[in-house]
Amino acid sequence: MGNFTRRDVMKAVAAASALQLSGQSALAADPLKVAFIFIGPVGDYGWTWAHNKGRLDLEKALGNKVKTTYVENVKEDASAIPILRDLARQGNKLIFACSFNYMEQVLEVAREFPEVKFEHCTGFKRAPNVATYSARFHEGRAVIGTIAGYMSKSGVIGYLGSFKIPEVVMGVNAFTLAAQAVNPKIQTKLVMIDTWFDPAKETAATQTLANLGCDVITTHTDSPAPLQFCEQKGIYGFGQGADMSKFAPKAQLTAIEDIWAPHYIKRANAVINGTWKSEDFWEGIKAGDVVISPYNPIVPKNVQEAANKIIDGYKNETYDIFKGPIFDQNGTEKVSAGKAMSLGELATIDWYVKGVQSA
Repeated sequence: MGNFTRRDVMKAVAAASALQLSGQSALAADPLKVAFIFIGPVGDYGWTWAHNKGRLDLEKALGNKVKTTYVENVKEDASAIPILRDLARQGNKLIFACSFNYMEQVLEVAREFPEVKFEHCTGFKRAPNVATYSARFHEGRAVIGTIAGYMSKSGVIGYLGSFKIPEVVMGVNAFTLAAQAVNPKIQTKLVMIDTWFDPAKETAATQTLANLGCDVITTHTDSPAPLQFCEQKGIYGFGQGADMSKFAPKAQLTAIEDIWAPHYIKRANAVINGTWKSEDFWEGIKAGDVVISPYNPIVPKNVQEAANKIIDGYKNETYDIFKGPIFDQNGTEKVSAGKAMSLGELATIDWYVKGVQSA
């Protein structure tokens, strides 16, 4: 071994320090691990597909700053708890739970992992490390309800729903009220199937609505199966969560598209920058979280103009489908004339408007 001079020692110390700093830089550059749990398959071409598109857009936008993963087909029961727990243990520091009935499971696991940030989609309960986010889907329902009011010849329209939760109830009511603004005699037949994604069950329920005389049907479930049925039967319908026109080019009049990427990018950046806070996010047409797909050419120009008027009204905040007077199914006034329901009231709504009939 050769002799070391003071200069050699100093060089070695400098090299070691540089190596240490290099290691610290590499550590600082480690990507934020972000996880998602989905209620259905990413190939449902609706709700889950839209959320997964947001995840992929997050990866494109932030590149090596993030590393994402997901678990699909996660049931909304206690079985979600070990999945959430496992994702936290894997080092994911931001976890998105993308369906309403994950609410209690998210809160339970969040208590176990206070250093992990959780975000619950369409929920209303928060904690120091649990935020909530949604989109004002009801604004889109007002647009398609307006179209339904014009396009229905029978005066009977249909709504296929999943669960009686505020998100769905809000949609039923907005769709009905908008259609009634065009034709006050409109009636909405409602079928609930207690599932988000079951193409066979969705198709059967759509058949029921058709048998009840509905000539325009919208869905609040996750697959294009109902629209495909409408295509076969010559019934009009609307895409849910994404543009489904490729599955039903004649039946789909337009679609409500859910745009999640801006929120996912914003919240991942907040964790990276250390600015993340437990908040509630609920945006709609104005912010671009809810987008209406291009109209089918068979929609008359005057109907398109009426729908665009609703869109513009939400953009400039001059329109609100939930402005009274509004009556429930029994004819009881729930919202007085000139008064608008607050977002808090809408977030917990559990009653249907006059004209909604459960099938």
